[in-house]
Amino acid sequence: MSKQHLRVILNGKAALRDDVRRAVDAVRKMGHTVSVRVTWEAGDTQRLALEALDEAAEDQISTLVAAGGDGTVNEIVAALLDGLQGDKTLPFELAVLPLGTANDFARGVGLDPSDILGCLRFAARCQPKPTDVGSVNGRAFINMATGGFGASVTSETDPNLKRVLGGAAYLFTGLHRFSELASSHGAISAEDFSWRGDFLAIAVGNGKQAGGGVELCPDALLDDGFLDLTIVPYPRGDDVADLLGRLIEYGPDGLRDSLIMRRVKAVIIETDKPLQFNLDGEPIHDTRLEVSVLPKKIGFRRP
Repeated sequence: MSKQHLRVILNGKAALRDDVRRAVDAVRKMGHTVSVRVTWEAGDTQRLALEALDEAAEDQISTLVAAGGDGTVNEIVAALLDGLQGDKTLPFELAVLPLGTANDFARGVGLDPSDILGCLRFAARCQPKPTDVGSVNGRAFINMATGGFGASVTSETDPNLKRVLGGAAYLFTGLHRFSELASSHGAISAEDFSWRGDFLAIAVGNGKQAGGGVELCPDALLDDGFLDLTIVPYPRGDDVADLLGRLIEYGPDGLRDSLIMRRVKAVIIETDKPLQFNLDGEPIHDTRLEVSVLPKKIGFRRP
């Protein structure tokens, strides 16, 4: 096995974790170089990602590790793609060290957030796999973009609650805000597909799950050159309570007969009012969202 140089961009909130320090030390003892850069304030993640891009050749960086949650992975991927000139490819591979609350992307690719050493070893040992990237109005996402009621729940869940309950905090927040359940109205169009109506939620997935483990796009693949579109039409009358009950009891599989699901390379979402859309948890608002896939744009070390 060739020796690697792992450049780790570590979310400052996790800098004092003993398991992270032990993992870094263990991988160094395997003969690999591990250089750590810690974020401190807003903008640091993007800055450190671009620094790694500039230093890659001189420092012989083989893998850039996003050490944090889904938002950290998103910030790093977005910064790197913005920093590339023309059609150039990244000079290193990417990997993730899952240190967030939900870790939806990491779990979706088969990593166990409870085994930090194992995850960092994967970053050094795994062969890179070509991986698609999604784009919404020119902004990148690696896992999933979601809009509607679920998106507002994700962005408004209390960080303290997430620390206590983990991914279950999203469900708790959703139940607490059930009385605010409201629909959005819009038109959704893709090649050979169009739909207009009221919807409760919409997801465009490169990965399978979001919101703490909810498989909104259960058939999505990271390297097939497609995105998976899932629309949850707004149910009428008492069907809203029935929909939530099936979601709690059976998970997304209990809603398959109520969902609209398509595989797309590009989709346009137009709404009457600005729609909140979360890109791996990072919110944007607009009335027109142009979503597309960038096939096999990056190399990702994953199981």
